[in-house]
Amino acid sequence: MTYQPLIAEVHNQQRTLTAIVEQDARTAYFYIWPTDLFRSQYAVRGCWLRNLEPAPALEDREAMEQGIAPLLSAEFCRTLEAEPALDPAGLQVLWEPSDDGAALWYYGQLLAVIPGWSLYQDKQVSFSAGCIKKNRLTAPLGSASTNEYYARAEQQRHFWREWHDGSEWDRVQKELMVSYQAQFGESVKYYAIDQGSWPPMAISQHWHKGIWYFLTLGMSIRPMPQVDYLFDELAPQYRRIELAMAVDGEVMTESNAVQMASALAEFVHLPWARLTWLGEGHTLASEVAPVGFESFLLANELAEDKAQFKLPKRDDDRPKLLWATPVTEAERIFAQADEQGGQRLRELLTAQGSNHIFRPRQQVVDSPE
Repeated sequence: MTYQPLIAEVHNQQRTLTAIVEQDARTAYFYIWPTDLFRSQYAVRGCWLRNLEPAPALEDREAMEQGIAPLLSAEFCRTLEAEPALDPAGLQVLWEPSDDGAALWYYGQLLAVIPGWSLYQDKQVSFSAGCIKKNRLTAPLGSASTNEYYARAEQQRHFWREWHDGSEWDRVQKELMVSYQAQFGESVKYYAIDQGSWPPMAISQHWHKGIWYFLTLGMSIRPMPQVDYLFDELAPQYRRIELAMAVDGEVMTESNAVQMASALAEFVHLPWARLTWLGEGHTLASEVAPVGFESFLLANELAEDKAQFKLPKRDDDRPKLLWATPVTEAERIFAQADEQGGQRLRELLTAQGSNHIFRPRQQVVDSPE
């Protein structure tokens, strides 16, 4: 295989994927590589950028057979003549906020897009400004009016500019705090949980009618990975969340409640660290689950009507608030047995009289023998 010089390399926020641009004397390509942890799970995605030699009339099979990045044949190229080599100084990779796709800009012009959802299926999907007809190496990028991925890339560049200015967090934080305080009164403590990295995230603690409440701020800034692929048109209903926990002050001291709620600080990074998503009925293991319990069930529907309040919209999506409630090992196994297991577990808890507020209770499923 012929080595192609690397002229750009940019990791995503969680360092789960790496975007690179490679260029030799013949071609330039844009790739997204899974890092070692995900290499067996996801394939490399590629996008042809330009030919640095005249476009061949036929498909460049010889290069493919030799393991060399192929030239794109003439019928698919905007320019048939050899194009100039890309200047590394002009390249800018901007990751999608979901952290699983990226756009490549060149001196302010959009050059290519590899959408995040393409990671989760077998077919290669990418869009190149130099392409005029769909082929197995890429598809036309077109313009913002002809290609939604072009329009999305422009919106995402605006998103990153807003966050770079530094004032966006103040707005997000204020909107969420107003929403939380309307339900549970003034915040009594506030914990930063972002470890100094983007995006800013925190937990607000409230004491309301004898209950300790803990609610996250900042998860909903980013859409979660996979959701666009799994839900398509319904994705706006699922791709943004905040998490919450409620503990009865009569059964747990404040310090113990805070320790239990520290699970939220673990959970807020999971979608992007694992390239996955969290939703209604999902279960998450945690070492800080209370004695007798092993995991947490995420469920908005477990909460009473008042605790199912609407969160402020984020980039036209309505984030969902998911309450985390402790579950036993047997309940977690039951919930994970099939796609509807989490929902059925929530129904059993509701039938028992349990809600989103943690109190001692009996297990609602039989323990496996």
